[in-house]
Amino acid sequence: MTARETVALWLDRAQVRYFILGVILFNAVILGLETSDALMADYGPVLKALDRACLVIFILEILLKLFAHRLAFFRNGWNLFDFTIVGISIFPVGEGLSVLRALRILRLLRVVSVVPSLRRVVEGLFNALPGMGSVFILMAVLFYIGSVMATKMFGDAFPDWFGSLGRSAYSLFQIMTLESWSMGIVRPVMEVYAWAWAFFVPFIMVTTFAVVNLLVGLIVNSMQEAHAEETDQATGAYRDDVLHRLDGIEKQLSDIARATDAGAKK
Repeated sequence: MTARETVALWLDRAQVRYFILGVILFNAVILGLETSDALMADYGPVLKALDRACLVIFILEILLKLFAHRLAFFRNGWNLFDFTIVGISIFPVGEGLSVLRALRILRLLRVVSVVPSLRRVVEGLFNALPGMGSVFILMAVLFYIGSVMATKMFGDAFPDWFGSLGRSAYSLFQIMTLESWSMGIVRPVMEVYAWAWAFFVPFIMVTTFAVVNLLVGLIVNSMQEAHAEETDQATGAYRDDVLHRLDGIEKQLSDIARATDAGAKK
């Protein structure tokens, strides 16, 4: 076994993965503590030293993976993500680049690859993207139509809410989320335009209760499909294992039967 294969096997060990995950979680806590001015005043050097120690571990992990996998390292999406975040972290800390170092907290997203339930959520979201794209296009069309109508109908009397397409779209988005839509926007508009409910109520019915729930349904359905696929794979692996063991038992029985026949002939 070559040194590269040995390192690759070592990196794939569960203990190593959980150690790296523990360092990621620890580093996330450190980054959170660094946001406290009081803690930084008392323990700033210690927190920075611990942060640098975590960064050294991340750099060593990346270097070992590059040594073990070579160019295949860059064909893995999570490896590319880690490489980017670690690369940002080792930039010199300046006034502008200090913001980039905060992106290290994104490494916490690696817990998704460890926790099966989170993995199913992400798989469900990715599988739902094609259907969600169609729904987003439909939503954009509805918002554009609604924004044009609202600007023309209510823009003169309420320029802050409906004075332009952008303001109308933002106000309609607020109405869609049902955040202060009645007392905050619709009722004041109805004091000037008593018939305004005939525009806003159908808009809410279509966007909030139809289109948004359609998005939720797509995501839930994709998650169920991902869970069912994972269950089928687990069931298939268990079935294959059982069949393999049965084949082994059958072979042993055949060997025993042949040995018995040979002994009887003697």
